[in-house]
Amino acid sequence: MVVGANGAGKSTMLDALSFGLFGKPYRNINKPQLINTINSKDCVVEVEFSVGPSRFKVIRGIKPNIFEIYKNGEVINEDSHSKEFQKLLEQNILKLNHKSFHQIVVLGSSSFIPFMQLTAANRREVIEDLLDINIFSKMNMVLKDNIASLKDKIRDAAHQVDIVKNKIEVQRKYISDIKNLNEEKNREKQTEIKTQEDSIEQVNAENDEIQKTLETKYDQVAKQLEQAGNAFQDARIEKSNLQSEMKKLVKEDKFFQDNDVCPTCTQEIDENIKGQKVKGIAAKAKEIQKTFQAVEDKLSNGKSTVDNLQDQNRKSMELQGLLRDNNTKINMSRRLITKLEQEITNTSDSKDNVKQAAQDLEDFIDQKDSLITEKVELSEEYDYSSIIADMLKDTGIKTKIIKQYLPVMNKLVNQYLQTLDFFVHFELNESFSETIRSRHRDSFSYDSFSEGEKQRIDLALLFTWRQIAKMKNSVATNLLILDETFDSSLDNDGVENLFKIIHTLGADTNVFVISHKGEILDGRFKSKMEFYKDKNFSKMR
Repeated sequence: MVVGANGAGKSTMLDALSFGLFGKPYRNINKPQLINTINSKDCVVEVEFSVGPSRFKVIRGIKPNIFEIYKNGEVINEDSHSKEFQKLLEQNILKLNHKSFHQIVVLGSSSFIPFMQLTAANRREVIEDLLDINIFSKMNMVLKDNIASLKDKIRDAAHQVDIVKNKIEVQRKYISDIKNLNEEKNREKQTEIKTQEDSIEQVNAENDEIQKTLETKYDQVAKQLEQAGNAFQDARIEKSNLQSEMKKLVKEDKFFQDNDVCPTCTQEIDENIKGQKVKGIAAKAKEIQKTFQAVEDKLSNGKSTVDNLQDQNRKSMELQGLLRDNNTKINMSRRLITKLEQEITNTSDSKDNVKQAAQDLEDFIDQKDSLITEKVELSEEYDYSSIIADMLKDTGIKTKIIKQYLPVMNKLVNQYLQTLDFFVHFELNESFSETIRSRHRDSFSYDSFSEGEKQRIDLALLFTWRQIAKMKNSVATNLLILDETFDSSLDNDGVENLFKIIHTLGADTNVFVISHKGEILDGRFKSKMEFYKDKNFSKMR
């Protein structure tokens, strides 16, 4: 029995064990919170255990970071990343991950998530670990990557086949064109070349006229438009400033018209000063009005100038667009001339060209046959992999194995529930969804029950998973920790029945019961461990 006042350090024992084995706390806290607050360093946990005849020791620490594994006194070399080293510990030594650790070794009231409150995916993960069939999931992941790679290869092979087929079609057409070339066709091409040359000459002459027009009429239009636009913008800003200044004068005039006493110093405003101010404001307003009219005239003239220049600029751009279109026509004509001249040249040695083209065609056909063979082989491999993938899915081999164990699991759960005086029929299906029936055959779900009844189901599942793991020899452990299980929702009968189960576990099982009910449970354990605080440090006796 493990006892101690609140905050004495009982749950710290679980944090230490969880951190030592899995590198993360047992409770829902951040890992840096494990470090003591006195000197904020030197957090070290050592866990010793045996697996069969081998003795293991795990040392893990923070500030400085330490992670060492010893087997029979010899350190195991850490040749890889710490995550890979942790995977070695969980998969090859402990045969247990953090999630399964909470389902098989520790039943706690703090961060423990009962099996029935896990998601379907997490339930399956726990069962696969227990039955040691998660290798199929890993195989399936590898196979998925392989299938994806095969898909890409098949797609690439099909694309290459299409390319080669297109090359074959083009090559056959090329051979046919070479054979059909004759003098008449050459003359037609020469005529076409002459037509294109005349067209180029005509378009060049049109371009010269356009260029002259641009240079004489529109050369400075863009620059003039920019200058006129800037001047127009400056006039708009000046108008805005005059309007703002006029508003200030109106506000100031209104002030002197409406006020005979200064609102700040509460003194009466002299009528002479007031008259001078009003007269000065009127004079200044008249001057601004005069300037404002000049600016309005400037804006009107500026807009007219900008509109005129914009119209000229549009005409200039239209001419430049026409110039570009003409240059495009010239380039197209020149390319066509080059192509026709090349075709005429190729006609002169058509026999050699036909021979070489025929050889190239044979090479393309051989390449196509080779690619089709490769695609067929890849497709066959893909079909085989797809069949294997169906077998490795959750509904495949794993489900068949789980189906073999489900009757045993359900039988054990119901036996433990009866021992705990909870007479219902509990059953899990292949999807790990529960069906719970009472003696009257009413159907319930896990959430239908009280907290005490839920805990009986959680305990029954905990002991069932231990039995299944031991039966399968995947996670055979002689360690069981019950963290405040006796302090929560169990009534007196539930406590007594839980002791019955504990006494059936065998003499080699090490059971640690963390409890606040030391006075009630005292005398029912072979030994007692007490945590207490000494100068703000947790100690144990």
